[in-house]
Amino acid sequence: MIKLNLFGRGLRLQIAITIACQLAFILFGYDQGVFSGIVTNEDWLNTFGHPGSGLEGIIVSIYNLGAFSGCILTFFFGEKCGRRLCMWIAMGWIIVGAILQCTSYSVAQIMVARYITGIGTGIETSTVPMYQSELCDADKRGRLVSSEPLFVGVGIVISYFFDYGMSYVGGPVAWRVPIACQTIFAFVVIFLVFGIPESPRWLYYHGRNEEALQVMCDVWDSEPDGEKVAKMEREILEALHLERKHGEYKWRQLFKRDDVQTGKRVLLAYGMQFMNQVGGINLVVYFVPTALQDNVGLTRNLSLVIGGCVQTMFFFGSLIPTFFLDRMGRRNPMMWGSAGLSVSMMLIAVLLSFQRPGYSETLAKATSSASVAFFFTYMLFFGATANCIPWVYVPEILPLHARAKGTAIGISSNWLWNFVIVMITPTIIGKLQWKAYLIFMVTNAAFIPLVYFCYPETSNLTLEEVDYLFIKNGRSGVHALTGPSQPVQESLKADIEKRAGGSTEHMEVPEELKDEKSS
Repeated sequence: MIKLNLFGRGLRLQIAITIACQLAFILFGYDQGVFSGIVTNEDWLNTFGHPGSGLEGIIVSIYNLGAFSGCILTFFFGEKCGRRLCMWIAMGWIIVGAILQCTSYSVAQIMVARYITGIGTGIETSTVPMYQSELCDADKRGRLVSSEPLFVGVGIVISYFFDYGMSYVGGPVAWRVPIACQTIFAFVVIFLVFGIPESPRWLYYHGRNEEALQVMCDVWDSEPDGEKVAKMEREILEALHLERKHGEYKWRQLFKRDDVQTGKRVLLAYGMQFMNQVGGINLVVYFVPTALQDNVGLTRNLSLVIGGCVQTMFFFGSLIPTFFLDRMGRRNPMMWGSAGLSVSMMLIAVLLSFQRPGYSETLAKATSSASVAFFFTYMLFFGATANCIPWVYVPEILPLHARAKGTAIGISSNWLWNFVIVMITPTIIGKLQWKAYLIFMVTNAAFIPLVYFCYPETSNLTLEEVDYLFIKNGRSGVHALTGPSQPVQESLKADIEKRAGGSTEHMEVPEELKDEKSS
């Protein structure tokens, strides 16, 4: 794919890479939020025959099924195409889908259009966090990758208030224009992709070593023998040697036991994105106006305004990991965040339960109004923890040889369970009322011991150092899962020095990779 020298090298190029990734996630957020204010629009309802809650759930959630399909496509073709081409292809799918959506006049067309848009989003979300994590420093990776879900919040807020403003216009323009505006973000990302480099780790993996070295020199504004570039090259080649010890890796081996526990790490990636969705976030993102209208009893106009304000908490919460995730780590925020989400859902359920027969209308109105506060706390906790951390954790927990396919599997979990939750939400809100929130109270509470016992800390480790959390002579047992990252780095340093003959500064690259590098 053509690479244009649009941004030079060094800091300017690093900023361009980050902006491209963040804009892609603004588009992701805009796509997710834009339908929340549209499904109650009178012209939209008339155009599509006033769909019932079941059909409405399918129309909204088929986008997530398309995203799941996009992850599957990335699994099979992402490693061949590379990171930049995948981003470019993703934007193409999104543009085609957006055009078909905004010109829809039948249920069949809008379902197909949303499925196509979803495919692009699936490819995008499987690729962008991985690309960013492979082109940044270890001590900045958490902040930079977690800034992407922050911009999902920006996209959601933009779409919510754009929908609200357009609702005063009336007619088909009120919902067709917000859908069409997806293409603006997509075209900007396409332009930026032409000026940013391919991932050096992907290039090394495919034997394009000179090109990879030049990319690292450009991104970090260094000469080939510069300390940082030389160290990164040495670590990448060392990790490739470790991962390829038993020959070239095949996708059929993804769940087989190997020296770096690839199968276990893929399952951890899948589980992390499972937690991102099954905590009930899409009840709030897609259906908070519906929930406020049906469960709380607010007017449609007030539901839209408060729904938009609730989404701003998503953004404010996401500021915390954007600036502090590398200090906080990954495990602790996921555990206290899950506790906060569980308590918020419990209090929403308790306060809405007073709408049952037998309670006075005054009490029911007061408690239902009070429940609105905990939609805000839910979004604040989610933005600060479960929104950002899974997107950081998935690409960094995976070894290089399985990163593209493993990331696709991990992100597919997000979209598969996103589809399930969005599809069942209109029905459970309507049928179970306040009891629906108890389901998500339980799921969030269950995530606390799951994270504590199963997920190791990866903060401040390079992507290559993470391999040493899983090798046989690395840390093992409960301490490997629950301890801080610094002792891992120290034990890793000692292990490397031992193999290198006492100093990491003069560590020899394995003979097999010397030959590969020279070729």
